[in-house]
Amino acid sequence: MTIATLLVANRGEIACRIFRTCRDLGITTVAVYSDADADALHVREADLAVRLPGSAPADTYLRGDLVVAAALAAGADAVHPGYGFLSENAAFAAAVQDAGLTWVGPPVKAIELMASKTRAKELMAGAGVPLLAPVDPATAGPADLPLLLKAASGGGGRGMRIVRELAALPGELLAAAAEAASAFGDGEVFAEPYVERGRHVEVQVMADAYDTVWALGTRDCSLQRRHQKVIEEAPAPGLEDALRIRLHDAAVAAARAVGYRGAGTVEFLVSAEGRPYFLEMNTRLQVEHPVTEAVFGVDLVALQLRVAEGEPLPAPVPPSASGHAVEARLYAEDPARDWQPQTGALLTLEVPDGPGLRLDTGYVGGDTIGVHYDPMLAKVIAHAPTRTEAVRLLAGALERARIHGPVTNRALLVRSLRHPDFVAARLDTGFYDRHLADLTTPGPGDPATAALAAALAEAVRATTTPGPAPAPTPTPTRFGAWRNVPSQPQVKRYRSEPDGTEHEIAYRTPRTGTPEPYDAPGVRVLAATPDRVTLELDGVTRHFHLRRDRDRLYVDTTGASYTFTALPRFTDPATQTDPGSLLAPMPGTVVRLAEGLAAGVAVEAGQPLIWLEAMKMEHRILAPASGTLTALHAAPGDQVEVGALLAVVQEDLDATPVPASVPEETA
Repeated sequence: MTIATLLVANRGEIACRIFRTCRDLGITTVAVYSDADADALHVREADLAVRLPGSAPADTYLRGDLVVAAALAAGADAVHPGYGFLSENAAFAAAVQDAGLTWVGPPVKAIELMASKTRAKELMAGAGVPLLAPVDPATAGPADLPLLLKAASGGGGRGMRIVRELAALPGELLAAAAEAASAFGDGEVFAEPYVERGRHVEVQVMADAYDTVWALGTRDCSLQRRHQKVIEEAPAPGLEDALRIRLHDAAVAAARAVGYRGAGTVEFLVSAEGRPYFLEMNTRLQVEHPVTEAVFGVDLVALQLRVAEGEPLPAPVPPSASGHAVEARLYAEDPARDWQPQTGALLTLEVPDGPGLRLDTGYVGGDTIGVHYDPMLAKVIAHAPTRTEAVRLLAGALERARIHGPVTNRALLVRSLRHPDFVAARLDTGFYDRHLADLTTPGPGDPATAALAAALAEAVRATTTPGPAPAPTPTPTRFGAWRNVPSQPQVKRYRSEPDGTEHEIAYRTPRTGTPEPYDAPGVRVLAATPDRVTLELDGVTRHFHLRRDRDRLYVDTTGASYTFTALPRFTDPATQTDPGSLLAPMPGTVVRLAEGLAAGVAVEAGQPLIWLEAMKMEHRILAPASGTLTALHAAPGDQVEVGALLAVVQEDLDATPVPASVPEETA
């Protein structure tokens, strides 16, 4: 059966990535989209598109009946699920086939067998795959600690808890079960030993219907936040040959045990002593598949389509591996503020192109990052002959990228790639637990000089912006002992984002017309335009590229990028908020309030007061200190904008302040 028209039951970068292969193969593409995604990149790139009414995933991308109906309406003959959403939903796979469509994925039975991690582990034990012994929470004792609680269905870190004290176990079990039920419709949770400083290593498999199973090397995915991957690489560095072979053999055995076909990933936890333990099998394409494609020179999506069409894999053994590849996930989030997702207009997204570099993205400059979906913007992949070269190439590309708009994790990625532990391949899942504070502290850059460049560019902009013909120059007006003379110093104020540092820049514009810094020895202006400033700093020439969007200025220079908010010369009292004001950290929905919360009640420092949901994250708005709630402006179901006033706490001055917002994973 030859696929002529393919519907991708997904969105964002994975839909765009699948469409790219389809274009290469001459396959017509069909997108589905929610109302929130009406102008999304994957919709613009598809040949055809079908609307799924609504914005929330539960009303759109998770409605298998609507997706199947869309495929039939568009004349598609096959469906590719991508990853996430319905990609590992056996009922959806069956519905696709029942409708007479080709399912680009594994057999329904294989999905069912691997859908529950508890049942999958029982099956893998019979296949000889190494496992961690399960722990019964009802009989767990001190010797079983620490424990890892995991949802039996689904993944992505949701329904997962680490328990280090027995007293906390009952509460964490309830919380994990509730989160799992909300995310996956299944509240089953199981427990197993938590392996400290373990590595997350996985094997890509590809199988056809003719008893051929490829093990396409290993990937290391140990750098994670909230149990979600951030940086991945292939092959996993530092594995002994015997361990690598054991992982390959176990992955092939796992695939054969369920009669697997298509692309899948078998995930393992490798202890510090080098012992592997089966975690789960993902019966779909993985986010990190590009690093395997780069190393083995294959197109995994093309192979998925080939297998779905009933063809065998091209050879009985996989192609030879070559070089090393590293992938970084670029998220719209602020790592320094508990990985808080960010929303808003993405003004610029420009990543250098060149040999060995690849960009997979669902956004371009001018798009808007909304509140309904995962905050991943793009994946940047580098491939080179050696690990050292690939890491250097990727770090350099991210550093030179121009990304203007919401805060991203770009700086964290660059610093992670250059961290001594990562460079030396000392990898484990606790990397960010140990190093996040150091990785998010202000770097060695020079924001004051970047602010100076912004002020000079703004001064040029002010003198070159077209406008009405100037009126005759009046005699300068005196106000006491001060008058506004163009040659005298002018002052501009900027606030660095997101750390809040303020910079006051003095400059003057002489009769030559080119602004110059005031009282800045060692600095000479070589050129200045509204979008580019060149300065000589102690004999070294540096270029600064600038973009303005309303009161925001974005400055890119070698080795650093800065975002500033232009401040008024004098503070407007009307813009100030009362002490103790709790503001919405992002647009979202108020999902619940603390029990009994009302104006006049006493609150304790750190007490959760309001739960706000946005971008698959639930944020607890905490009382900043002990005191009295003097105002409450939020109610369940309210849609709030960023900066909206939710409540006010009049604090006890003897109390210890705490952060006002803490994110948690949600559905």
